[in-house]
Amino acid sequence: MISPVTTFLAFAVVAFVSAMIRAFRASRSGQAKAARPKMPKGFDPLAHGLVPRAQLDPDRAGPPLPAHHHKELHAIAHAAWAGDWRSAAAHVEAAQGWDERWARTEFLLQVASSGDGWLTDWRNAEPDDCTAATLHARLLVHQAWEIRGNGYAKQVPPERMARFLELLPASMEAAKRAALLDPRDPGPWVVMVTTARALQYGHEQFRPLWDGLVERAPHHYDGHWQTLQYWCAKWSGSDKQMVDFAERAARTAPAGSPLAGMYLHALHELEKRHGAAALPSSGRAKERLGLVVESLALVPESDEHLPYLRHLAAHYLGRAGLHDAALEQFRLIGPWCGAYPWNADKDPVAAFDLARALAATGAGTRQPAGKQIGKQIGKRVGK
Repeated sequence: MISPVTTFLAFAVVAFVSAMIRAFRASRSGQAKAARPKMPKGFDPLAHGLVPRAQLDPDRAGPPLPAHHHKELHAIAHAAWAGDWRSAAAHVEAAQGWDERWARTEFLLQVASSGDGWLTDWRNAEPDDCTAATLHARLLVHQAWEIRGNGYAKQVPPERMARFLELLPASMEAAKRAALLDPRDPGPWVVMVTTARALQYGHEQFRPLWDGLVERAPHHYDGHWQTLQYWCAKWSGSDKQMVDFAERAARTAPAGSPLAGMYLHALHELEKRHGAAALPSSGRAKERLGLVVESLALVPESDEHLPYLRHLAAHYLGRAGLHDAALEQFRLIGPWCGAYPWNADKDPVAAFDLARALAATGAGTRQPAGKQIGKQIGKRVGK
């Protein structure tokens, strides 16, 4: 059983990536493993601006939070478990923007998962508080998924699937009630699109929920990720619908937003479902990757999504043969290799080290990111 101290340190991104990893490993069962390329002879990380292999850390995707932030979160979690919901409420209210507000409620979701008496007290004391109501709806979804597990539907025992489907309508109704408490807040709508996917809403049922979300927060990262999952072939869409959705998100991502990373998540879904051979390889596809890199370069270093997206970018740039751009991502990543795809391997350090070695030895002159990569690729393929 996971202790409360461990649980509250499990942030949204950690839970999200862990779920993807488990699904990826499940999808690989029974499949033949591709032969791993050989490590280039004489590879010296320092010669390419990379950290030595001995410093690689497979336990983290990026740098740890500052000590003062950890201390603050400790205090909030322990106050909640002691019955003080006001610190948790204040933590959410101090957020800047809807994305940060959602991330902070994700932290509170982890706290509530280890004991939610404080949330019940909060809802009783503030029955018209949209944040408390949204958190309750999220907890219902979380509990349902804990019962179901993260495997494909055919891998879930019938009794667990039945219980999962019983709990979901309560989450949808709770989210709808939360939405009435604050018409501006996109949080309840993120819960609704998440629950609608699990309830297998048809496209006509789903679109009003998506419209309601983007009306309130057109660039909400987690809202887009949940909707990307809806449009996956494994749920209610197709590979094409998923990729089209991701491309639109990347095109419309405002400066400083990690939203262009949706395209990387779409590539991950393609690779997970069909293998590396399904990844797009045209000059146009490579140009899209370059534009994603250009967009990610504007994302603040403090953004919690950035480390994970850099790992995906490095992986798919390498797959596409854009070694210079991949090498630059590996330099930005530094010593951290606790993220997909490296931790889907039994030896994450070896997988990460090999990928960056291939990028370094395959690189020529350093390529700039984004449109300039696209232009260079376009010239090579005759565009």
